[in-house]
Amino acid sequence: MLSLPNLLTLSRIVAVPLLVALLWWPRWEAGFALAFALYCLMGITDYFDGYVARARGTVSKLGQFLDPIADKIMVAAVILMLVGTRHEDSAVITGVHIIAALVILLREIAVSGLREFLAGLQVSLPVSRLAKWKTTLQLVAFGALILAGAMPGVAFVKVTGLACLWGAAALTMVTGWDYLRVGLKHMD
Repeated sequence: MLSLPNLLTLSRIVAVPLLVALLWWPRWEAGFALAFALYCLMGITDYFDGYVARARGTVSKLGQFLDPIADKIMVAAVILMLVGTRHEDSAVITGVHIIAALVILLREIAVSGLREFLAGLQVSLPVSRLAKWKTTLQLVAFGALILAGAMPGVAFVKVTGLACLWGAAALTMVTGWDYLRVGLKHMD
């Protein structure tokens, strides 16, 4: 249970409140810079927990359970903090861009529910290659948007983050539909 991969996954879950605290004050550029560093570290641990588990042959049921939960907690927390600011002029995700963030958040919830339903039927729903690209684009988008909060005078960072956010939202819809099609085959 306390293997290195599981500890890395648990560290991501434990780090989420700190990430939220650093993003709490929208005009605190140093907080956003620290949040960016923490977010990058969390992304690195996300990669290495799976890599180490596979390389050492220590893939565990606990790890398979916790890893997607850690990812979804982190994504949901970042979305909420980047959208839910108290000052419109310093918000990172505003206006029509909230739709892209909402699409990502809703898909995360829907796919989790679908996986849980299918697990009860002993049907696995493996992660597709396109879903891995979606996750990569999503991680880049949120990283860039957090960095935009640390560097509000550099418009390119925010524009890049928003473009990646919309790209991730588009892939989210495609992969969500793919997963739903598979799931519908097992529903009455």
